[in-house]
Amino acid sequence: MLLEVGKALSFIMSILSLYALLVSAFFVPGSRWEERLADSLLRIALAACVCLASGLMFRSTEPGEPPVTRTLPVRLFLWALAGMALLFFLSWYLEEYYVPLLWRNQPH
Repeated sequence: MLLEVGKALSFIMSILSLYALLVSAFFVPGSRWEERLADSLLRIALAACVCLASGLMFRSTEPGEPPVTRTLPVRLFLWALAGMALLFFLSWYLEEYYVPLLWRNQPH
């Protein structure tokens, strides 16, 4: 019973750490992509530690003890990190190459 509550709480902490990473990577108004990247690197490390600890807790209750990379929190972290990296580089590309074109064509 107590282990199940611990698994649920650790999974919720994993989701919250990924949410904090998402916010620091995309939703900081007035910041450039270099600043957002620097802020996000620390949060990536924090989210990795939380998800790994949660994955270890999930792994200890499954029969046969699968690798920690096959647990739900670690897979969630890897998929979220891949998606956020793709979106981050896409937003960087659009900001550098297309937003200046939009501002140049604005009426004065």
